[in-house]
Amino acid sequence: VHLVESGGGLVRAGGSLSLSCVASGRTFEAYAVGWFRQAPGKEREFVGSVSGNSVYTLYGDSVRGRFAIYRDNAKSTVYLQMGSLKPEDTATYYCAADLLPTTDLKWTYWGQGTQVTVSS
Repeated sequence: VHLVESGGGLVRAGGSLSLSCVASGRTFEAYAVGWFRQAPGKEREFVGSVSGNSVYTLYGDSVRGRFAIYRDNAKSTVYLQMGSLKPEDTATYYCAADLLPTTDLKWTYWGQGTQVTVSS
């Protein structure tokens, strides 16, 4: 599975931004997709995930209620809709895919990341 993120950029605090993760390769709907982020000097952090059939979603404590993940299997795409952005949301955002999702970093496939910068 090859993953490509897009949609990053510069946004003001309180604003919104939507990221996309487009997959190619194997049967996309069989894979859960997770979003992670990593700020300079910090460890990579779990943001959220969605199951292959969209039945289950899970969010990290720092984004719950502000971010939403949804997917369109027909387009092999997963979206991360980010709202009420804060400067501390500034990071490189990565999507990942695996048959068995977890909240740790043990995902098989990773994208290259897209930068999100939130100005105060």
